[in-house]
Amino acid sequence: MSSWQIAAWLMLGGSTLLLFMGMPVALTFLGINIIGAVLYMGGEPGLVQLVRNSVGSVTAFALTPIPLFVLMGEILFHTGLAVKVIDGIERLIVRVPGRLAVVAVVAGTVFSAISGSTIATTAMLGALMLPVMLARGYHPTMATGPIMAIGAVDMLIPPSALTVLLGSLSGISISKLLLGGIMPGLILSVACVVWIVVRVRLSPHLAPEDPNAEQHHGWARWRLFFAYVLPTLSIFAVVVGALVAGWATPTECAALGAFATMVLAALYGKLRWEAVLKALKGTAGISGMILFIILGATTFAQILSFSGASSGLVQLITGQGLSTEHILIGMMLFLIFLGIFIDQVSMMMITLPIYMPIITALGVDPVWFGVLFLICMQLGLLSPPFGLLLMTMRGVAPPSVSMGQIFLAVTPYLAMSVLLLVAVFMVPGIATWLPGWMA
Repeated sequence: MSSWQIAAWLMLGGSTLLLFMGMPVALTFLGINIIGAVLYMGGEPGLVQLVRNSVGSVTAFALTPIPLFVLMGEILFHTGLAVKVIDGIERLIVRVPGRLAVVAVVAGTVFSAISGSTIATTAMLGALMLPVMLARGYHPTMATGPIMAIGAVDMLIPPSALTVLLGSLSGISISKLLLGGIMPGLILSVACVVWIVVRVRLSPHLAPEDPNAEQHHGWARWRLFFAYVLPTLSIFAVVVGALVAGWATPTECAALGAFATMVLAALYGKLRWEAVLKALKGTAGISGMILFIILGATTFAQILSFSGASSGLVQLITGQGLSTEHILIGMMLFLIFLGIFIDQVSMMMITLPIYMPIITALGVDPVWFGVLFLICMQLGLLSPPFGLLLMTMRGVAPPSVSMGQIFLAVTPYLAMSVLLLVAVFMVPGIATWLPGWMA
């Protein structure tokens, strides 16, 4: 076995084994990096370089949008504007099979356009809408499934903290990657609505109609839409419009979005100190977790390069005579497999140091590949038994909803995500059309 193969087994195999054993992500990569720095970067000088890399990685300007995107969602949730948005959407959607489930999907899509956290969106919709649906006789699978599915869509539709992180770690244009996820995300949202309507028409007992549901007519029906939903969506339009036109960088767009969200909350008289404090604490917690994990990313990739593992693996894979399509399919299948067991940040840190040199060598469009990567990570959020959104739903659902029902509820939406992955693979324009408008 050559030296680069030993390094690959130690770095990639060791980190994967520790993650499968349940060791925290940050500690896993910190430990592996220390061993790798000693063995492959000259001992003490390697450890000094590890410290320098750690400081440099979390002070990178490209990561600035992450806390700002997260803050947008936190302000929306803690000021109560999210509840008003749900009320506005619920008044518009009437006489539709599975009405409340459809409301959850549409509301979740709106939240995806202003929240940078998939977990926050799922937890908020679960806490607000799940009890109402269960009280009105919805089957647990029909009540929980749409909420988890639309939470995963949050990763695709900007602003998305994980998309920014993927762009930063991979070197893919963050602006184009953010725009590339919009079309797939909207397609998945529409597919969810169609599935709910068709499923409930075939089995009405899954979501019985509520004859006592309050009906609104005329201006009363549209008032909350114009008062709350439209202004919220206008923030998304400004952020995406500035990106498409090239008027602002992702960081500037994130700052603009966060500022606009706070101004909107202030105009409604909701920007109280208690809400701001909770939003800042939530932002600090989520962002700190992400940034602490990033500490090991730069050194991990650097050690793989120093040891020859990166170039060795690239030559091994590209020298097999496989077509570009076959190599990409193998990459996607491995990502889906990883997503069953480990979180999305770990997936990026394990695979990107190897994947990106291969993508460059094959001449694959990096934005297209980045969107495929995002969809694979989105599948991981929903994959039993350890998908983060499944665990989030378990945390907000009442004891009467079993874990088996949650697993069953997410199955059709997993199938939709797989079909979306195939569609984007077969028709790259779904992911690259909108980024192509950028100068």
